[in-house]
Amino acid sequence: MEAQETIVCRGHPLVLGTHPTTFEVTCEEHLTENGNCIIGVGADKGCAGLSPEFRECLAHDDAVLVTRLLAGGIEVVIRSKGADGLLLNHPTDMVWRRSTFTCGRTIGICSDKVAATLPRALIDALKTGAEMRVSLTVTRPG
Repeated sequence: MEAQETIVCRGHPLVLGTHPTTFEVTCEEHLTENGNCIIGVGADKGCAGLSPEFRECLAHDDAVLVTRLLAGGIEVVIRSKGADGLLLNHPTDMVWRRSTFTCGRTIGICSDKVAATLPRALIDALKTGAEMRVSLTVTRPG
């Protein structure tokens, strides 16, 4: 079983990319220096905007999420896990986490990259307001 989604967002001059345990994409337009996990603003959807098929596929412990971030000619691949009972109901936010914590904003857990480990070239491109394409592919056995 496989499902795909694409989110389009952009960077912001205050993208810091320094958070040690998460990264986030949001539909919100504003960003402060406190939002050091936020790497994309103005997203065209949050967790609640994902298709029912995608949300169903991701909300299982055996789901694998591959996220591709593309901005400024830089592509980064992040591997995460889904989880039983992921709510995926936040209207504006998507958060990838190194931990196993889940809430309505969580789209992936046990992520192999977080804001602080993303390539600085990507963060620099986002600081200029570059458009970012976020491609999501979730797979499950069977």
